[in-house]
Amino acid sequence: MDPVVTTEWLAKHLGESDLRVVDGTWHMPQAKRDARAEFEAAHVPGATFFDIDTISDRSTTLPHMLPPATQFETAVGALGIGSGDRVVIYDVRGVVSAARVWWTFRAFGHDAVAVLDGGLKKWQAEGRPVERGATSPRPATFTARPRPELVRDLEAMRANIGSRAAQVLDARSAGRFAGTEPEPRGGLRGGHIPGSLNLPYETLYEPDGTLKSPDELRGAVAAAAVDLGRPIVTTCGSGVTASVLALALYLLGRRDVAVYDGSWSEWGSRADTPIET
Repeated sequence: MDPVVTTEWLAKHLGESDLRVVDGTWHMPQAKRDARAEFEAAHVPGATFFDIDTISDRSTTLPHMLPPATQFETAVGALGIGSGDRVVIYDVRGVVSAARVWWTFRAFGHDAVAVLDGGLKKWQAEGRPVERGATSPRPATFTARPRPELVRDLEAMRANIGSRAAQVLDARSAGRFAGTEPEPRGGLRGGHIPGSLNLPYETLYEPDGTLKSPDELRGAVAAAAVDLGRPIVTTCGSGVTASVLALALYLLGRRDVAVYDGSWSEWGSRADTPIET
């Protein structure tokens, strides 16, 4: 299954017995938007809602960290998604938090997963049908097969500062990366992980919220001084837009890109992590 599908593709295949559509919308807390309420107001027919804050590790105060495999299995099964299903994920902005859900499925070993290019915004702009209300999917059986190689934790990122084995690519804005712009979450220092590179995720879209062409993505990656022949780890504020970079790199043939799950919410909150500005 291709990692990105068009609205035309989804309209053609919607309703097929092994296809599950998932709304993976998430908003920053300061946006004061209720993603679940928005889902109930309008969603792609047959879709279910994936709450990245609920389907997460509840033992940490860090935002939406990956859950234990057993929790993911239970939550995804309750959404009516089985191990043999194809999954298409969208969000209301275009391709943002949907990429995080895409990466999460891949981190738990599910490859038949794609993101809807342009998301619900494009779907509705084209006059395609939507449904209202909550959903009650028929439970299914999902078996997780974790891929730890797609995930990095704090200690791995510390070790990488010395080894520089992997390039670290930060999806935050240039101002946040440089420490000249305040962090949206309180209590975080400004700056970036020493030696990391910057590729703001918002530069990867067309005006309609779809991803740029592979040639344009390749150019953006090259402009950020990223070597596609070397290991790459992506990071951001909390692991959401880092997944946008992972998706873009996947489209360029790099299926092994890892995401630093804790990202700046973890690194920037500690007094014992080095920072560059």
